[in-house]
Amino acid sequence: MRKLLLLSVLPAMIFAGSSCKKSKTTVSAAQITIGQTISSGSPLCGAIKGTFKADSTYTVSCDITVNAGDTVLIQKGVTIKMTNTAAFVVNGTFISLGTKAAPVTITDPTRVKTTGSSLYGVDSAYVGGWQGVYCGPTCGLFVAKFTHFDFAGAGLKNIPFPGPALKDNYTIYYGNTAGYFVMEDSWIYGAKDDAVRFYGGKVNIMRNTLEKCGGNGGDGFNAKGGTQGNMAYNLFVGNATNGTKSANDGGINPECMITMYNNTYVNCGHRNTGAFGARGGCAEVENQSKGLVYNNIIVNCRFGYRIAGGNSVTAKVYHADTTSNAADPIPMTAYGYNLMYGDDSLPNQFVPTNVAQAVITHPQSTDIPDMKTFLGTSYTYGFQYDGSSLAGKNDPKFVNYPLPNHNYQTQSSIDGYDFHLSTTSPAIGKGYQSFSPITLVPVDPNFGSSGITGPGKDLGCYQVDGSGNVH
Repeated sequence: MRKLLLLSVLPAMIFAGSSCKKSKTTVSAAQITIGQTISSGSPLCGAIKGTFKADSTYTVSCDITVNAGDTVLIQKGVTIKMTNTAAFVVNGTFISLGTKAAPVTITDPTRVKTTGSSLYGVDSAYVGGWQGVYCGPTCGLFVAKFTHFDFAGAGLKNIPFPGPALKDNYTIYYGNTAGYFVMEDSWIYGAKDDAVRFYGGKVNIMRNTLEKCGGNGGDGFNAKGGTQGNMAYNLFVGNATNGTKSANDGGINPECMITMYNNTYVNCGHRNTGAFGARGGCAEVENQSKGLVYNNIIVNCRFGYRIAGGNSVTAKVYHADTTSNAADPIPMTAYGYNLMYGDDSLPNQFVPTNVAQAVITHPQSTDIPDMKTFLGTSYTYGFQYDGSSLAGKNDPKFVNYPLPNHNYQTQSSIDGYDFHLSTTSPAIGKGYQSFSPITLVPVDPNFGSSGITGPGKDLGCYQVDGSGNVH
């Protein structure tokens, strides 16, 4: 069945050289070439197709477009320098096959990554040096493995297809409800708005690392109507708002359903300049979407995970879908088994309250800390409470990240810290594994997911057995 799916997605693919053999082993092991090799001898501009050759450096001087029916494949070790605030528009197929030893990098060559205190309006990571990758309704397959997307989000100059708007500031936009989107083991550094915005697609998003995403607003992975799949084993440091979010905006079928499990969220939610309480700080399920939120570590985020309720025109956030349907990829919204740590007043929002809009997040006894017991049987969800006694408690004991850390509002990059779990971490062995991920994308070493990993034994994106995030 999965082979048939791949054939239907990639009907026009031509494999050159030895990779045209039918042996799956040969195809997986070799460097794959699709169509012609793209020359790095002069700047790229306009329509492109074919293969970016391994370990080569390319310069893009104006918007480049992959036309419907065409494919672009990026081999390992390629660097693509996006100049003149260019865009990468994909109406066909996009495949980037970096490796751990030789990742692909797509970047603005004039920008340099920085460490230390990061402020909106000062740090160039939030400005955007190139427009981003915009994938339209005819993009049947997007695959990015071990790929860096750095300094995107400059603002869309021209509308390439129906859906996005002028000045959209996303790093990646995907808009095909019938398509497949795979992003694994990759990185996004810097974004002015959402790092990835989805309006449809079957997705598998695993083991990625996001830093400094969103200027004064914006989420990491923001799934809208028509999107179904997984967001797991990702590390988010310093997102403006949420790391992961589902919302059934747009009235697009099928209903948006996202599993959000085994992620690590650090210092997220603090750059959002909207009304306090109108947006979250780590994981959010809203606007008639369904979600599973399990096995996450949430450290010094502005809000705990939020299941939105009520109807606020100002906030544009509406009630999450909490109905039950056994036939759905997610039968019913559910959550728990998450570890939350907060300094200062942050524990007051471990269970988000009705500050700017209603929420329906129930305190869970399976969380660390046990918020159901802490708040007691008389607590009504959404009401404000005093969580000051929880400040500094339940340190996840990362290998190298000192807590308490009162610089959480401005520390938005990894900066050499190590978010693996130490041997004394309270997150070890606390994972909930009695649920399944959504398995809608094809599994293939090159043209699909490398493997849809289920829930881990430990909380967070790093597992003590070496699985999970590999960055």
